[in-house]
Amino acid sequence: MIFVDDLSLIFIPAAEKTLTFPFRKNILGNEDEWPDVALSSKNGVLGNMRFVEKLLNISRKNQSLVCVGLDTDPAKIPKYLLGENDPTFTFNQKIIDFTSDLVCAYKPNMAFYEAFGSKGWDALKKTCEHIPEEIPIIIDAKRGDIGNTARMYAKAFFEGLKADAVTVNPYMGKDAILPFLEYEGKCAFVLCLTSNEGAKDFQLSIVDGKPLYEIVAEKVLGWNEKNNCGLVVGATYPEQLKRIREIVPSLPILIPGVGAQAGDIESTVKFGTDKNGELAIINSSRAILYASHEKDFAQAAKNEAERLRDSINLYRKK
Repeated sequence: MIFVDDLSLIFIPAAEKTLTFPFRKNILGNEDEWPDVALSSKNGVLGNMRFVEKLLNISRKNQSLVCVGLDTDPAKIPKYLLGENDPTFTFNQKIIDFTSDLVCAYKPNMAFYEAFGSKGWDALKKTCEHIPEEIPIIIDAKRGDIGNTARMYAKAFFEGLKADAVTVNPYMGKDAILPFLEYEGKCAFVLCLTSNEGAKDFQLSIVDGKPLYEIVAEKVLGWNEKNNCGLVVGATYPEQLKRIREIVPSLPILIPGVGAQAGDIESTVKFGTDKNGELAIINSSRAILYASHEKDFAQAAKNEAERLRDSINLYRKK
Protein backbone atom coordinates (compact mmCIF):
# COMPACT_ATOMS: atom_id res chain seq x y z
CA MET A 1 0.00 0.00 0.00
CA ILE A 2 1.31 3.47 -0.88
CA PHE A 3 0.29 6.60 1.00
CA VAL A 4 0.20 9.95 -0.77
CA ASP A 5 -0.76 12.75 1.61
CA ASP A 6 -4.39 12.01 2.60
CA LEU A 7 -4.94 9.43 -0.12
CA SER A 8 -3.95 5.78 -0.05
CA LEU A 9 -3.64 3.89 -3.32
CA ILE A 10 -4.59 0.26 -3.06
CA PHE A 11 -3.34 -1.87 -5.90
CA ILE A 12 -5.43 -4.85 -6.93
CA PRO A 13 -3.96 -7.74 -8.95
CA ALA A 14 -3.52 -7.26 -12.71
CA ALA A 15 -6.93 -8.51 -13.80
CA GLU A 16 -8.63 -6.10 -11.42
CA LYS A 17 -8.82 -2.37 -11.51
CA THR A 18 -6.94 -0.03 -9.20
CA LEU A 19 -9.12 1.49 -6.49
CA THR A 20 -8.57 4.42 -4.20
CA PHE A 21 -9.85 4.90 -0.70
CA PRO A 22 -9.55 8.27 1.06
CA PHE A 23 -8.07 8.25 4.52
CA ARG A 24 -8.21 11.17 6.90
CA LYS A 25 -5.93 12.11 9.74
CA ASN A 26 -7.38 11.41 13.15
CA ILE A 27 -8.38 14.38 15.23
CA LEU A 28 -4.95 14.54 16.86
CA GLY A 29 -3.31 14.67 13.43
CA ASN A 30 -1.66 11.26 13.67
CA GLU A 31 -1.12 9.23 10.50
CA ASP A 32 1.63 6.75 11.29
CA GLU A 33 -0.45 4.50 13.54
CA TRP A 34 -3.24 3.87 11.06
CA PRO A 35 -3.99 0.23 10.28
CA ASP A 36 -2.96 -1.13 6.89
CA VAL A 37 -6.40 -1.90 5.48
CA ALA A 38 -7.02 -3.26 1.99
CA LEU A 39 -10.12 -3.42 -0.15
CA SER A 40 -11.61 -6.62 -1.44
CA SER A 41 -10.34 -7.27 -4.97
CA LYS A 42 -13.63 -8.88 -5.95
CA ASN A 43 -16.27 -6.37 -5.01
CA GLY A 44 -14.45 -3.15 -4.17
CA VAL A 45 -15.77 -3.02 -0.60
CA LEU A 46 -13.88 -3.34 2.62
CA GLY A 47 -13.27 -7.05 3.00
CA ASN A 48 -12.03 -9.25 5.83
CA MET A 49 -11.64 -6.23 8.05
CA ARG A 50 -11.18 -6.72 11.77
CA PHE A 51 -13.49 -4.87 14.12
CA VAL A 52 -10.94 -2.36 15.41
CA GLU A 53 -9.85 -1.46 11.88
CA LYS A 54 -13.44 -0.90 10.85
CA LEU A 55 -14.09 1.17 13.95
CA LEU A 56 -11.03 3.37 13.45
CA ASN A 57 -11.76 3.95 9.78
CA ILE A 58 -15.29 5.22 10.32
CA SER A 59 -14.34 7.10 13.48
CA ARG A 60 -11.71 9.01 11.54
CA LYS A 61 -13.90 9.52 8.51
CA ASN A 62 -16.77 10.94 10.60
CA GLN A 63 -14.46 12.45 13.24
CA SER A 64 -16.68 10.80 15.82
CA LEU A 65 -16.69 8.62 18.93
CA VAL A 66 -20.50 8.66 19.09
CA CYS A 67 -22.47 5.44 19.11
CA VAL A 68 -26.24 5.69 18.76
CA GLY A 69 -28.07 3.10 20.82
CA LEU A 70 -31.08 1.84 18.91
CA ASP A 71 -33.20 1.07 21.97
CA THR A 72 -36.40 1.69 20.07
CA ASP A 73 -39.53 1.62 22.21
CA PRO A 74 -42.80 1.76 20.20
CA ALA A 75 -44.41 3.58 23.11
CA LYS A 76 -41.96 6.47 22.69
CA ILE A 77 -41.71 6.91 18.94
CA PRO A 78 -43.88 9.52 17.18
CA LYS A 79 -47.45 8.32 17.16
CA TYR A 80 -47.92 8.95 13.45
CA LEU A 81 -45.44 6.13 12.73
CA LEU A 82 -47.64 3.55 14.45
CA GLY A 83 -49.70 3.30 11.29
CA GLU A 84 -46.69 2.02 9.33
CA ASN A 85 -46.35 -1.67 8.51
CA ASP A 86 -43.19 -1.85 10.66
CA PRO A 87 -43.06 1.23 12.91
CA THR A 88 -39.83 0.20 14.65
CA PHE A 89 -37.89 -0.27 11.44
CA THR A 90 -39.33 2.89 9.89
CA PHE A 91 -38.19 4.85 12.94
CA ASN A 92 -34.73 3.25 12.94
CA GLN A 93 -34.36 3.81 9.20
CA LYS A 94 -34.91 7.55 9.60
CA ILE A 95 -32.55 7.76 12.59
CA ILE A 96 -29.81 5.97 10.64
CA ASP A 97 -30.32 8.05 7.49
CA PHE A 98 -30.01 11.29 9.43
CA THR A 99 -27.07 10.31 11.70
CA SER A 100 -24.83 7.98 9.68
CA ASP A 101 -22.33 10.76 8.92
CA LEU A 102 -22.00 11.58 12.63
CA VAL A 103 -21.36 8.24 14.31
CA CYS A 104 -18.74 5.53 14.76
CA ALA A 105 -21.22 2.73 15.53
CA TYR A 106 -24.83 1.74 16.12
CA LYS A 107 -25.88 -0.40 19.08
CA PRO A 108 -29.29 -2.09 18.92
CA ASN A 109 -30.40 -3.44 22.30
CA MET A 110 -31.87 -6.93 21.89
CA ALA A 111 -34.57 -6.50 24.54
CA PHE A 112 -36.42 -3.92 22.46
CA TYR A 113 -36.72 -6.41 19.60
CA GLU A 114 -37.02 -9.77 21.38
CA ALA A 115 -40.04 -8.44 23.27
CA PHE A 116 -42.04 -8.49 20.03
CA GLY A 117 -41.18 -11.99 18.87
CA SER A 118 -40.67 -12.68 15.17
CA LYS A 119 -41.81 -9.18 14.21
CA GLY A 120 -39.18 -7.70 16.48
CA TRP A 121 -36.46 -9.95 15.04
CA ASP A 122 -37.51 -8.96 11.52
CA ALA A 123 -37.32 -5.27 12.47
CA LEU A 124 -33.87 -5.80 13.94
CA LYS A 125 -32.62 -7.72 10.91
CA LYS A 126 -33.86 -5.03 8.52
CA THR A 127 -32.30 -2.38 10.76
CA CYS A 128 -28.92 -4.12 10.63
CA GLU A 129 -29.18 -4.48 6.86
CA HIS A 130 -29.94 -0.77 6.52
CA ILE A 131 -26.88 0.37 8.47
CA PRO A 132 -24.08 1.31 6.02
CA GLU A 133 -21.51 -1.48 5.72
CA GLU A 134 -18.66 0.78 6.82
CA ILE A 135 -20.31 1.42 10.23
CA PRO A 136 -19.89 -1.23 12.97
CA ILE A 137 -23.00 -2.83 14.45
CA ILE A 138 -22.77 -3.70 18.13
CA ILE A 139 -25.56 -5.97 19.37
CA ASP A 140 -26.23 -5.20 23.02
CA ALA A 141 -27.28 -8.64 24.25
CA LYS A 142 -25.19 -9.16 27.41
CA ARG A 143 -25.19 -12.92 26.84
CA GLY A 144 -23.26 -15.38 29.01
CA ASP A 145 -23.87 -19.11 29.15
CA ILE A 146 -22.13 -22.47 28.88
CA GLY A 147 -20.10 -23.13 25.75
CA ASN A 148 -22.58 -24.90 23.48
CA THR A 149 -25.30 -22.35 24.28
CA ALA A 150 -22.92 -19.41 23.86
CA ARG A 151 -21.92 -20.85 20.48
CA MET A 152 -25.52 -20.57 19.28
CA TYR A 153 -25.78 -17.00 20.56
CA ALA A 154 -22.60 -16.10 18.67
CA LYS A 155 -23.94 -17.74 15.51
CA ALA A 156 -27.23 -15.84 15.79
CA PHE A 157 -25.56 -12.46 16.14
CA PHE A 158 -22.49 -12.78 13.95
CA GLU A 159 -23.96 -14.93 11.18
CA GLY A 160 -27.71 -14.33 11.43
CA LEU A 161 -27.57 -10.57 11.94
CA LYS A 162 -24.10 -10.01 10.43
CA ALA A 163 -23.20 -7.93 13.48
CA ASP A 164 -19.64 -6.78 14.09
CA ALA A 165 -19.68 -7.02 17.87
CA VAL A 166 -21.80 -8.16 20.80
CA THR A 167 -21.84 -7.42 24.53
CA VAL A 168 -21.26 -10.45 26.76
CA ASN A 169 -21.43 -11.25 30.47
CA PRO A 170 -18.27 -12.70 32.10
CA TYR A 171 -19.93 -14.07 35.26
CA MET A 172 -19.69 -17.70 34.07
CA GLY A 173 -16.06 -17.33 33.09
CA LYS A 174 -13.86 -17.79 30.06
CA ASP A 175 -15.66 -20.76 28.52
CA ALA A 176 -18.82 -18.64 28.22
CA ILE A 177 -16.89 -16.01 26.23
CA LEU A 178 -14.67 -18.18 24.00
CA PRO A 179 -17.37 -19.06 21.41
CA PHE A 180 -17.67 -15.35 20.62
CA LEU A 181 -13.90 -14.98 20.34
CA GLU A 182 -13.74 -17.77 17.74
CA TYR A 183 -15.01 -15.16 15.28
CA GLU A 184 -11.65 -13.45 14.80
CA GLY A 185 -12.87 -10.46 12.80
CA LYS A 186 -15.60 -9.65 15.30
CA CYS A 187 -15.45 -8.26 18.84
CA ALA A 188 -16.83 -9.35 22.21
CA PHE A 189 -17.42 -6.43 24.57
CA VAL A 190 -17.22 -7.86 28.08
CA LEU A 191 -19.17 -6.20 30.88
CA CYS A 192 -16.60 -4.75 33.27
CA LEU A 193 -18.18 -1.88 35.20
CA THR A 194 -21.67 -0.93 34.14
CA SER A 195 -23.39 2.45 34.40
CA ASN A 196 -26.42 1.38 36.45
CA GLU A 197 -26.92 1.98 40.17
CA GLY A 198 -26.79 -1.73 40.94
CA ALA A 199 -23.24 -2.05 39.61
CA LYS A 200 -21.99 -1.50 43.15
CA ASP A 201 -23.71 -4.68 44.38
CA PHE A 202 -21.00 -6.90 42.86
CA GLN A 203 -18.68 -5.04 40.51
CA LEU A 204 -17.14 -2.77 43.15
CA SER A 205 -16.56 -5.63 45.60
CA ILE A 206 -12.98 -6.12 46.79
CA VAL A 207 -11.57 -9.55 45.92
CA ASP A 208 -8.04 -10.49 46.99
CA GLY A 209 -7.24 -6.86 47.63
CA LYS A 210 -8.55 -5.34 44.39
CA PRO A 211 -11.93 -4.36 42.95
CA LEU A 212 -13.71 -7.06 40.97
CA TYR A 213 -13.89 -4.83 37.89
CA GLU A 214 -10.07 -4.67 37.81
CA ILE A 215 -9.89 -8.46 37.88
CA VAL A 216 -12.34 -8.61 34.97
CA ALA A 217 -10.25 -6.11 32.99
CA GLU A 218 -7.08 -8.11 33.63
CA LYS A 219 -8.75 -11.37 32.66
CA VAL A 220 -10.11 -9.94 29.41
CA LEU A 221 -6.70 -8.55 28.54
CA GLY A 222 -5.37 -12.10 28.89
CA TRP A 223 -8.15 -13.47 26.68
CA ASN A 224 -7.35 -10.97 23.92
CA GLU A 225 -5.07 -13.35 22.01
CA LYS A 226 -6.86 -12.64 18.71
CA ASN A 227 -7.25 -8.91 19.32
CA ASN A 228 -11.05 -9.16 19.40
CA CYS A 229 -11.93 -8.27 22.98
CA GLY A 230 -13.34 -5.04 24.34
CA LEU A 231 -14.82 -3.83 27.61
CA VAL A 232 -18.04 -2.14 28.68
CA VAL A 233 -17.41 0.59 31.26
CA GLY A 234 -19.99 3.14 32.35
CA ALA A 235 -19.39 6.87 32.08
CA THR A 236 -20.91 7.22 35.54
CA TYR A 237 -17.67 5.89 37.11
CA PRO A 238 -14.94 8.21 35.75
CA GLU A 239 -12.17 7.40 38.23
CA GLN A 240 -12.69 3.69 37.73
CA LEU A 241 -12.75 4.23 33.96
CA LYS A 242 -9.33 5.88 34.27
CA ARG A 243 -7.94 2.85 36.11
CA ILE A 244 -9.44 0.40 33.62
CA ARG A 245 -7.92 2.29 30.68
CA GLU A 246 -4.54 2.00 32.40
CA ILE A 247 -5.00 -1.78 32.56
CA VAL A 248 -6.15 -2.09 28.92
CA PRO A 249 -4.41 0.72 27.02
CA SER A 250 -5.20 -0.67 23.56
CA LEU A 251 -8.62 -2.31 23.91
CA PRO A 252 -11.78 -0.63 22.61
CA ILE A 253 -14.07 0.47 25.43
CA LEU A 254 -17.82 0.81 24.95
CA ILE A 255 -18.99 3.56 27.28
CA PRO A 256 -22.70 3.93 28.03
CA GLY A 257 -24.06 6.42 30.53
CA VAL A 258 -23.82 9.82 28.85
CA GLY A 259 -27.01 11.54 27.81
CA ALA A 260 -30.01 10.39 29.86
CA GLN A 261 -27.78 8.87 32.57
CA ALA A 262 -25.85 12.13 32.88
CA GLY A 263 -22.29 10.79 32.69
CA ASP A 264 -19.72 13.57 32.41
CA ILE A 265 -18.45 13.97 28.84
CA GLU A 266 -15.12 15.61 29.66
CA SER A 267 -13.99 12.90 32.08
CA THR A 268 -15.34 10.19 29.79
CA VAL A 269 -13.18 11.44 26.93
CA LYS A 270 -10.16 12.13 29.12
CA PHE A 271 -10.13 8.74 30.81
CA GLY A 272 -11.83 6.51 28.23
CA THR A 273 -9.84 7.18 25.06
CA ASP A 274 -6.46 5.69 24.25
CA LYS A 275 -3.25 7.68 23.78
CA ASN A 276 -4.43 8.85 20.36
CA GLY A 277 -7.81 10.05 21.57
CA GLU A 278 -9.50 6.99 20.03
CA LEU A 279 -10.91 3.53 20.83
CA ALA A 280 -13.68 4.88 23.03
CA ILE A 281 -17.22 4.23 21.78
CA ILE A 282 -19.42 6.68 23.65
CA ASN A 283 -23.04 5.58 23.53
CA SER A 284 -26.16 7.68 23.78
CA SER A 285 -29.59 6.18 23.24
CA ARG A 286 -32.64 7.97 24.63
CA ALA A 287 -31.21 11.49 24.43
CA ILE A 288 -30.74 11.09 20.67
CA LEU A 289 -33.65 8.82 19.74
CA TYR A 290 -36.28 10.82 21.56
CA ALA A 291 -34.97 14.34 21.10
CA SER A 292 -38.38 15.00 19.55
CA HIS A 293 -41.66 13.07 19.50
CA GLU A 294 -42.96 14.95 16.47
CA LYS A 295 -42.45 14.59 12.71
CA ASP A 296 -39.08 16.32 13.02
CA PHE A 297 -37.72 13.48 15.20
CA ALA A 298 -35.01 12.47 12.73
CA GLN A 299 -33.67 16.00 12.33
CA ALA A 300 -33.81 16.48 16.10
CA ALA A 301 -31.84 13.24 16.54
CA LYS A 302 -29.28 14.46 14.02
CA ASN A 303 -28.93 17.75 15.89
CA GLU A 304 -28.42 15.97 19.22
CA ALA A 305 -25.91 13.50 17.74
CA GLU A 306 -23.98 16.38 16.18
CA ARG A 307 -24.02 18.29 19.46
CA LEU A 308 -22.66 15.26 21.32
CA ARG A 309 -20.00 14.58 18.67
CA ASP A 310 -18.80 18.17 18.77
CA SER A 311 -18.77 18.22 22.57
CA ILE A 312 -16.68 15.05 22.63
CA ASN A 313 -14.27 16.38 20.01
CA LEU A 314 -13.81 19.59 21.96
CA TYR A 315 -12.23 17.59 24.77
CA ARG A 316 -10.30 15.30 22.42
CA LYS A 317 -8.42 18.34 21.15
CA LYS A 318 -7.17 19.35 24.59
